Amino acid sequence: MLIPGVVISQQGTESQTFEQTQFWTSVNSTARISKHWGMIADVHLRRNNFISDPNFYFLRLGAAYWLNDQISFVGGAAALWLATETDSGREYALERRFYQQALWRAIIGKITFLQRVRVEQRWHEVLNTNSGSTDRVRFSSRFRFLISAAVQVFKDPGLPRPVLSNEILFHAGREIVYNTFDQNRLFLGFNQRIGKNLTLDYGYMLVYQQRYTGNQYDLNHTFRLFLYYSPDFRKKADDDLPHYPVGGIE
Repeated sequence: MLIPGVVISQQGTESQTFEQTQFWTSVNSTARISKHWGMIADVHLRRNNFISDPNFYFLRLGAAYWLNDQISFVGGAAALWLATETDSGREYALERRFYQQALWRAIIGKITFLQRVRVEQRWHEVLNTNSGSTDRVRFSSRFRFLISAAVQVFKDPGLPRPVLSNEILFHAGREIVYNTFDQNRLFLGFNQRIGKNLTLDYGYMLVYQQRYTGNQYDLNHTFRLFLYYSPDFRKKADDDLPHYPVGGIE
């Protein structure tokens, strides 16, 4: 359920904020095939009103390259189906995208730091709210900057690690006029190893997103539950190139 709030800016322009709850879950896999190469695959599901209504379904594939034990690169393609309410009922707008990312990971003391830069080229179907048919396709480029820190509080690696992360997203394109800022995702939760190749993170994510109108915003209180599966198919693991997930987060 969207809860609107109205704010009057200093310039006198009325803005609206729509507040709601969401549930976001996914399976994120990073398969190590050789010393430097691997594959990733993600499946995401996000729902509105906690679990009542669909928000989107998302699939991503990519090829990963580990330069060394701290730096990796990924490139690939993805598809997202966004639930859209029209006069004829609920329709799903398809978004196709290509993406490229660079990731840096380092362990300093008891803290694991991660920084990621991702660039996406996105083709969105824009649905006609009256007929539900495809009206046009909107193209945009999006730029994402993520920073994360996980703290090893307990000696036992099977116990939860507190995690704090923030990702800010900007986009650009011919139709991006009033909302160069896209959204911000602040996450506070825990990361926990539950098996040799399995880790889980769970917690609260606050998503603040600006709509295309420029004066309307979504404030989403989101419970996040992500599973990371990271098999290593190398005959002999290389201690100089430790295996770690490089995908995740829609």
